[in-house]
Amino acid sequence: MAQGAAETSERSILITGCSSGIGEAAARGLRARGWRVFASCRREEDCARMRLLGFESPRLDYTEEASMDAALAEVLAATGGRLDALYNNGAHAAPGALEDLPTGALREIFEVNLFGWHTLTRKVIPVMRAQGHGRIINCSSVLGIVPMPWRGAYVSTKHALEGLTDVLRIEMSDTPIRVILIEPGPITSRIRANSVPHFEKWVDWETSPRRAQYEGSLLKRLYAPSGGKPDTFELPGSAVTEKLILALESDHPAPRYYVTTATHIMGTLRRLLPTRLLDLLIARAR
Repeated sequence: MAQGAAETSERSILITGCSSGIGEAAARGLRARGWRVFASCRREEDCARMRLLGFESPRLDYTEEASMDAALAEVLAATGGRLDALYNNGAHAAPGALEDLPTGALREIFEVNLFGWHTLTRKVIPVMRAQGHGRIINCSSVLGIVPMPWRGAYVSTKHALEGLTDVLRIEMSDTPIRVILIEPGPITSRIRANSVPHFEKWVDWETSPRRAQYEGSLLKRLYAPSGGKPDTFELPGSAVTEKLILALESDHPAPRYYVTTATHIMGTLRRLLPTRLLDLLIARAR
């Protein structure tokens, strides 16, 4: 690893959100490359499953600062005070039309998808400063680049994350700590199924003026058997891991890495098209 890191067998990384999807794929992929992976999960039962798979898996919940302190302490005790990389990944969605989502729903999702990431990152930075190197990788989304109907809460957190990460990258440029974004498009995961409880908690779709739209679109996606059909250009979590490896192991990592054709297309359209035309294309594609 760059910045004077140890040999591959000694490199350590803390990954959040490893119960499934992108996080679990990253844990498996990096372990196969010789990284010492701390595959954290929000729920203890998921941590127990990861431990059965041979991972060190501290429980870490972005809404509980005490769990972040305990998880980081566990990692540092195991490594002798060293942490080469942090991969912020754990997040959830709260689908629904923005006019139907109470502000409390936004407070809740920002706590998990942004504020908790910032809290954990601030705890890790002093460790990386002291050891003289480190990499902080934040998993954003194509929805941090462009908007999409029904996903306003998630889009808002990812747009905020993009700005936070860009500023942190610039601010940390005078240190040996590198800050990097990964921006996946559609990836096979449980995020759709996991969003159902948040939808049911916050959205009264039956009394919404958009009830017919819910019935014709969002409900079918959320409640389709086995998660429904894959999205266009959908890739497995290992596709994100490939870019994560570049972010971790390149001597000069890029500031951001796109994953999936959808992200490349939308990133290009965001730069080239007038806002009204892009809005029209997205509205037709939903």
